[in-house]
Amino acid sequence: MSTFEKLKGIIIEQFDLDDDAVTMEANMQEDLGVDSLDVVDLIVVISEEFDIEIPDEAVDSIKTVGDLVNYIESQQQ
Repeated sequence: MSTFEKLKGIIIEQFDLDDDAVTMEANMQEDLGVDSLDVVDLIVVISEEFDIEIPDEAVDSIKTVGDLVNYIESQQQ
């Protein structure tokens, strides 16, 4: 399973979204309606699921699902 597919499943489950709403280009806040508290919860789940640390400064630069996929993949190498 690709990082995107795994992350997409997490996002859909966390925020009760439709499958087609979560794309690489989807903006976390504008398109998916994820607020800053939701992001904190999501980061905790992602950190556990992918076994990585995501510092606050990295979170600030993540705007889209694609940004998050790229960050996760960069930490897994």
